[in-house]
Amino acid sequence: MAASIAASAFFPGSPVPAPVASKNALGERPDSLDVRGISAKPASSSAVVRAGKTRAHAAVPKVNGGKSAMADGEHDSPASRTFYNQLPDWSMLLAAITTIFLAAEKQWTLLDWKTKRPDMLADTFGFGRIIHDGLMFRQNFSIRSYEIGADRTASIETLMNHLQETALNHVKSAGLLGDGFGSTPEMSKRDLFWVVSQMQAIVERYPCWGDTVEVDTWVGAHGKNGMRRDWHIRDSVTGHTILKATSKWVMMNKLTRRLARIPDEVRTEIEPYFFEHASIADEDNRKLPKLTDLERATVAKYVRTGLTPRWADLDINQHVNNVKYIGWILESAPISILEKHELASIVLDYKRECGRDSVLQSHTTVHTDCSNDSGETTLHCEHLLTLESGPTIVKARTMWRPKGTKPQETMVPSSS
Repeated sequence: MAASIAASAFFPGSPVPAPVASKNALGERPDSLDVRGISAKPASSSAVVRAGKTRAHAAVPKVNGGKSAMADGEHDSPASRTFYNQLPDWSMLLAAITTIFLAAEKQWTLLDWKTKRPDMLADTFGFGRIIHDGLMFRQNFSIRSYEIGADRTASIETLMNHLQETALNHVKSAGLLGDGFGSTPEMSKRDLFWVVSQMQAIVERYPCWGDTVEVDTWVGAHGKNGMRRDWHIRDSVTGHTILKATSKWVMMNKLTRRLARIPDEVRTEIEPYFFEHASIADEDNRKLPKLTDLERATVAKYVRTGLTPRWADLDINQHVNNVKYIGWILESAPISILEKHELASIVLDYKRECGRDSVLQSHTTVHTDCSNDSGETTLHCEHLLTLESGPTIVKARTMWRPKGTKPQETMVPSSS
């Protein structure tokens, strides 16, 4: 019935079936209804005849310039000649047009990812912006339900993904995004892309579901042929530090898969954005162990074998995403540590890339330290991620504090 009524709004000549009236208190139906659905007075026989002629006239198609194909001598009733009754329902038409335009505008907003001028590269949804005289990028993230773990806090992989996302958005917002994954236009011309060689992160506390974190990131020079990128994550409400991280990057040729020097043209692109400020003042520069060192160690050792990358673990450069290595490293950590401790810091030393056909092993050794005034036990572990054929992919060191430890009690690895 709704479809018939809607059709009649646009085609006044179409017959509309009369609505079925509900029964009255005695089980009988009213003889007639007015336009508002209210029972009207019984109509006289002449009125019924006129109404019947009107319906019959409306059902007959018009020909010859709008004249009704009726017998001569019959005329339209006054009701059928009313101008208002012949108009379509314009409100329904306008509502439909408005809905179509709003839907089209929404789709255009979502699909509008065309290349823009650098001054137009503000985040469409307002999540990120350039600050500090163009030398720093800031972006907010809300912790989602699927980003928390068994202890109801965000995982270290979640925080690391936020670091990676802000780094790429920084390049994009600065107008330096080429065809590659974080590559500048000059890098894309030469088939070059960035690879991380070292990373260190210190976690003060882990955010919970629904928290909003504020991530700042910036870049600086590292030696003659590298770049450093730093991050600082804070609680967007309290301003308290959540995580600090620093990393070192080098260039690799996409075709030869070998390290490359930074061309002068690329250096000219990125140097105006260098900001010489370290997020971690006392970096952990201690030498990480080799596999033979772990095998000779007399402390507890754990090994997880048969680790393989999935298709979803590969990035646009066809190697395993950096964050995936952290998950593999923690695969061999004993469950007793994960249940009673939380990761306080991690140092990663990337040695070679991992492809989709690689099969890996994760090695962990656990060392016990009693290093705070309350006598609570803190742990540090040494990790190796290797191919089953032998070569090392990543070396790592992690430090763990008991769950519930206050941030000021967090142990920061010392350089030695």
